[in-house]
Amino acid sequence: MVGKKNVVFGFIFLVFSAGLGPLMILNYMPAADEAGAEKQTSVGRLQQLKLDNFEEDLEPLTPEQIAKANTDGILALNKLVNARQPIDLIKNPHAHGNLEALLNIAVGIALCFIAVAPMFKQVISWVFILGTILHSGVMYLAIVFEQGWAFAILASGIGPALVLIGLLLAGIAAFMGMRGEVVKD
Repeated sequence: MVGKKNVVFGFIFLVFSAGLGPLMILNYMPAADEAGAEKQTSVGRLQQLKLDNFEEDLEPLTPEQIAKANTDGILALNKLVNARQPIDLIKNPHAHGNLEALLNIAVGIALCFIAVAPMFKQVISWVFILGTILHSGVMYLAIVFEQGWAFAILASGIGPALVLIGLLLAGIAAFMGMRGEVVKD
């Protein structure tokens, strides 16, 4: 069964890419939640000041007090954006890794039902595995482990191209030899 390696690889890769979800929550959410609460307080104060015609305790605010309130609000917004940045960065390898892991599982199962030359099926199988490693796998290294060299591989676009080629080849193979039962290679 040529597709077996894709199914096994897909499930193992899914564990790693899905594991980024708890990493995001445990490592980065507390800071983002704290920054969100600070933003709510600062921006909420600005909203209230505007509703009260920039008066506080029935006294008009000076331009300097208004400027300080605005600055507090802007800095709180900036802190929130900065606190959410690591979460937003990890979303890419998390989502792409999950998708490509599931694609490997689906293609692996599909290859079991396709009657074409075994070499053609091997090419499809390896193209999917290499495409996943060179796309979301390298994205994982670049973003999560901050390996600068991995960005060069990501920028080449070879990983996504291989995944697309794999999809095209799998479609052609399915058109040529899809069966309703498991095919012995």
